Amino acid sequence: MAALAAEILHNYGHGRAIIAVDGRRASGMQDFADDLASALSDDERSVFTAAIDDFQRPRVEREHGLYLDGYDYSLLRRVLIDPFRTAGSTGFALTGFDAERDEPVFQPKWKSAGRDAILIVHGVFLNRPELLSLWNYSIWLDDPSTEDESDTAYLGAVSPSARATSLFDNSDPAHPRRIFADSC
Repeated sequence: MAALAAEILHNYGHGRAIIAVDGRRASGMQDFADDLASALSDDERSVFTAAIDDFQRPRVEREHGLYLDGYDYSLLRRVLIDPFRTAGSTGFALTGFDAERDEPVFQPKWKSAGRDAILIVHGVFLNRPELLSLWNYSIWLDDPSTEDESDTAYLGAVSPSARATSLFDNSDPAHPRRIFADSC
């Protein structure tokens, strides 16, 4: 994690940066994001984490499964990504939907941060084409043993490992191993 944090801070040492931690449904994205947040934290920089699962659409609107229409990306942009990028006095919300109650969060807890801050968003389907422009840096966690039906749809439609900035084998979450894809 220290090496990954050093790489990110080298490239995005000043200003605001948004990092995506994508992977198969049970590949350990939240723990990876939390560990990365700890490695990136210092006295001068705020680091926030958010889960894409906190930006779902109501179950009644999910006609074609999680990959095709399970998430409200407009809400994600409106309450989290766009306000975070402004780096001013605009507040941002780390959650927009309560999955347990299957309803929007009507009074989210608004956050603010200084000029130099990092936001890590973790969850599935983050390297899909319509989201790529949101991330300064994206990570793909590979753990083939965890694939489920929604992963199959995503992997069939998109090659997330080809779109990600860095790849990690997370089959042993205590020891994630960086994969260097030969793209020559």
